[in-house]
Order: sequence, then C-alpha cells, then structure tokens
Amino acid sequence: MKPADIIRQAIEGVVGKDIDFVVEHPADEGKGDWAANIALAMFQKLKNSKTQELKTIKNPRELAESIVEKLRIDKELGEVVDVTRIEVAGPGFINFWVKESWLLSEASKVSQLGDEYGKGGWGKGKIYEVEHTSPNPNKAMHIGHLRNNVTGMALANIFEAGGIKVIRDEIDNNRGIAIAKLMWGYLKFAKKDKKEITDMKYWNDHQDEWETPEDKGLRPDLFVDELYVKGSEDYKVSEEIENLIKKLVVDWENEDKSTWSLWKKVLDYSYQGQNLTLERLGNKWDKIWREHEHYKAGKEMVTSGLKKGVFKKLPDGAIITQLEKYGIPDTVVVKKDGTSLYITQDLALTKLKKEAFHADRIFWVIGPEQSLAMKQVFCVSEQLGIGRVAEFTHVPYGYITIKGKGKMSSRTGNVVYIDQLLDLAKEEITEKIKNRGFSKKEAEVISEKLGIGSVKYSILKVGRLTDMDYDLETSISFEGDSGPYLNYVYVRVKGVMKKVGNEKSDVVADELSETEKSVLRWIARFPEAVESAGKDLAPNLICSYLFELSQKYNSFYGKNQIADGGKFMGRRLAINNAVGQIIKNGLKLLGIEVVEKM
Repeated sequence: MKPADIIRQAIEGVVGKDIDFVVEHPADEGKGDWAANIALAMFQKLKNSKTQELKTIKNPRELAESIVEKLRIDKELGEVVDVTRIEVAGPGFINFWVKESWLLSEASKVSQLGDEYGKGGWGKGKIYEVEHTSPNPNKAMHIGHLRNNVTGMALANIFEAGGIKVIRDEIDNNRGIAIAKLMWGYLKFAKKDKKEITDMKYWNDHQDEWETPEDKGLRPDLFVDELYVKGSEDYKVSEEIENLIKKLVVDWENEDKSTWSLWKKVLDYSYQGQNLTLERLGNKWDKIWREHEHYKAGKEMVTSGLKKGVFKKLPDGAIITQLEKYGIPDTVVVKKDGTSLYITQDLALTKLKKEAFHADRIFWVIGPEQSLAMKQVFCVSEQLGIGRVAEFTHVPYGYITIKGKGKMSSRTGNVVYIDQLLDLAKEEITEKIKNRGFSKKEAEVISEKLGIGSVKYSILKVGRLTDMDYDLETSISFEGDSGPYLNYVYVRVKGVMKKVGNEKSDVVADELSETEKSVLRWIARFPEAVESAGKDLAPNLICSYLFELSQKYNSFYGKNQIADGGKFMGRRLAINNAVGQIIKNGLKLLGIEVVEKM
C-alpha cells in the first residue's frame, strides 16, 4: 500500500469514511512529506449540518489538533510508513514527516527494480484499446499527425506501466472521395510523356508509362502527397472532372479490376513512405483496421437500428439519429441518396473493436474538432448495445504550429512534414556535438536519438489540450526544460557511475543534507507521477516530474561530494544511480530513447 493510502486509512480510522479530503505533497517541502486537508473539509461539513460538535470546536485548526492527538498513537503510521512527526499547520492542514531511512529505502528500491521501477498495479486486470495517429493514406505525415502520434504512444506506454493490457490500433481510411482524388491525380498527372490519358483500361495495360517515386526523386509518400494536391485542385476545375472522380468511387465500390489495381498502386506508395516515418518514431500496432473491409457493415447496422427504433427516416429518405436524451444534436447516418457517412463506418468499427478485444475502455486520440462527432458515435453505440458511453473516451489535443507559421493544412501546401522537422532537429544537434570526439557513426546515432527525443519531449511537456507553438531552438537546447537537457543529466549520472566502477560502500542514513533529502523525496514520487499521468491522460505530468527531479539532482550534484570515498559515498551513489534509472524509465514511457554519452 502506498504511504498516502496508509495515511488516508489512518485518518479514516479516526473520522470515518464519509468525508472527501486530499492527501498530497505540500508545495513547501519544509512543511512535511505529506499533508491532509481533512480538518478543513470536515469542519465545513459540520458547519453546514449545524451539528452540536461546533459548540466545542471553534475552527478547523482546533479540529485538526484533536485528529492529530489520535493519529499519534497509530502504530501502523510509524511502523509501515515510518511517520516520525505529525503537526498542524496554517488554518488546519495536518502535515506528516517520514524517517530519512524510509526515503533512502526508496532509492534502494529503484536499484532493485531497475527498469520496472515506476510501474504499479493501479490498472491491473483492465484491458484498454488505444487508437491513435491513423493518417489518411493520401498524403505524407505532417506535425499535426505528430502530436497525435506521440500522445497516443505515451498514453499506451503509461497504461501498461499501470498493469493494464493495452491494444494499440489505428484505422486506415483507405477509400472514398479523398482517395479517388489521389487516384485521379496519379492517372492524369504522373504520365511520363505528360499526355492526359484518363482511360483506366489504357493505364492497366501500360503502367510502365507512368512515373514512379524513383523517377521523380521523391519519397513514396511525398510523391503521393504531390499528386493528391493536383487531383484535389483538378476536382474543382469543372463538373465533368468532378463527375469522373466520383465515378472512380462508384467503380471501386463495384469492384472494377482496373480501378482496384490503380487503388492498390497509389496506396502502396503511400504506405511505403508513411511506414518509414512511423518506424523512425518507434511505432508499433497490434491491429490496423482497413476501412474497405468493414464500411458496408455500417449501413447494415443502420438498417437494423432503424427497425429497432434507434434511428429515424426522414421524408426525403435520409436516416438520422435520435439523441435527444443525451442532450446533443442529431446527425445523419445515411444520406438521402443511400450513401453512408463517416459515423456509419465508425459505428461498425466500434462494434468490431468491442467484439475483437473486449476492452474495458476504448480511447480515440483524435483532434478537438471531432468532439461532437465522437460523442454522437458513443451515444449511438450505447443505443445499439455495443457498449456503454462510459467505456468510450475521446482524447483530444491542442493544435500545433511552427513558430512563425499558422495552423497547418495539407491542402494548402503550407505544411511541415514530420521527417523534415526530425531531420532539422537532428542536423542542429549534429552541429552541437561535432567537436566532442565522436566517430561519424556515433554522432549519427546520438544526433538521431536526441533529435527525435527533443521533438517528442517538446510536444509532450505541454498540457495535452493546450495549443502550442513549436520552437526548434528551445526544443534542442541542452539547458532548461528539454529532452536533451534530461538526457544530459542522465549522462552526468552515468559518468559518476563509471568513475566509481564496482566500488562498494555502506549506505549511512544519518546527517542527510537538505539537497539529499530534497532529491530523495522526488525519487519516491515517481510511481505517483506515472499513475497521475495515466489516470489524468496527461503525459506532461511525467515531463514536469522529470524536469524537477533533474533540477534537484543538479543541485545535489553541485553541493555534495558523491564519489569521494567518504562516509556518505554509499548513499550518495544510491541517490545518483536512482535518478539515472528514473530518467531512463520516465523517458521510455514518453517514447524517448536515451543516449549513454553526448
């Protein structure tokens, strides 16, 4: 049981369990290791109930004093948590101090658990499904996708650290008018001799007359991106072209062989390029859903739901939801011409997800503009008996811009691609480390890892719902709240370990300096930071924790002799090594790989 839980249990043993109160770390470390607001909460409740007890207790502080008297005789507080001191502070807070030996035992625990330290059982036995990224296969991935990607990866990792079984999945929206525009762009604009031939049969018989990414000197996804933009622009030129592109959708749905061959060709190019980016970021999925495999099932569900009274048919033939009881607007699920919409396919996919993995909760990491649409999917899913609304969670995130640019749009061409950003960060870091004695191969590996880590960290350190303006210079800095700075502290820790080698020394618990106590308190808080990040869907809490830990370590490093062979070397090495392990573990949860030297 965690110390905070034992303290809570002891307090409830005194006052009962019917009062909501908080046990937390005080902002001022000089005021204890934990603090409880029970007296303030209880006094307010007594005041509201006008109980007779208020005749003898004048204020929350007096109430706190009476609670403390009873807590001081609780043996478990002293034996299990090593609480040595309990005091009343301010208007009625109760502060708790633990023995310094307990703090040191946490540092030893880090050494014992290694890569497992920080993991807990707060979600044990649960199954979560996390859908994230899901880039449309008609363009290269830009930094809007990047925020989705790093958020989804981090949350999945954090859930796993809580003992949860996690299924990572994505949806490949590989059909529809957007893909038809890409197909048209390729068919019309990628012919080597530039003659406009839009006859499908001719293309099928003469495919070697069309350009490849290699011919253009482009990555496959950038080749596709360029053709999608051209196809989208051409769609607006005339009604005739618009109808020809729409016909591609119809021919595809009718399973015309030549159309399917073209469809597979352009999508293969897209996947080749996107996979290079996703692999570079360290992605892995347990399941990739392909829209073309289930899009028809959505209409079948609507037909069934219409019979059950879940949906309503309008006079013009359109079918809509009935969501009045949920307090949200209705939406069309099948248009009057009989064609389906995204929500129709989302309903089918949600059903497939539940049937395939039986997850306790399903998370969709999707932009905030989809908030209403996601609520509608969740509510209709409940009406159809797929699952309860409470089992479905939309995880939105703020917009990301590059310093000096506005919100990106892949339709305008004013876009920063993920790989462009990663390459730029890598180049800048390569320049920073060029005179540090690394071989060309070492410098390549170090700059790649630090570059990717710097970009990921700069995104994750910002509150998930907060819009952000990405600043490359701040991101790659070796100082301040950045990924490279945390890695620098990790390398400093490793340097101390290398200096000492296998030398052993006893851990002495007495005469702890203030900087030792401060960093030890933060070492002990890592599991709490991980749990809070998971429960609040807030990876930035781990970033904040790691930065604060690193700051405290640097203060400790500057004011204490660590590897001096003296009386306190053993415990200072334990502190040193624990900090390094935690930085490594924390960054791993964020999807960031550390380097051992920089």
